[in-house]
Amino acid sequence: MAVTVTSKGRVTIPAGIRTRLGLSTGDRIEFVLNEETGRYEVIPATQSVTALKGIIRKLARPVSIEEMNETIGEQRGSAR
Repeated sequence: MAVTVTSKGRVTIPAGIRTRLGLSTGDRIEFVLNEETGRYEVIPATQSVTALKGIIRKLARPVSIEEMNETIGEQRGSAR
């Protein structure tokens, strides 16, 4: 299947392909170079929030709002 690139570098992904990739309006896609074939692959860059579970370790103790604000203030000071 072929599509046309507009003068602004945009393409329209045909409905059948969007359906097979599970894409909806506003979803993001990635173009990944397959080193073996030298071709680019289109990969949906969307994940369910539940897929993120467990990527950040649980804190040993709860952090207070005051501690959060203090840390943010320290980070602002060191960024300057």
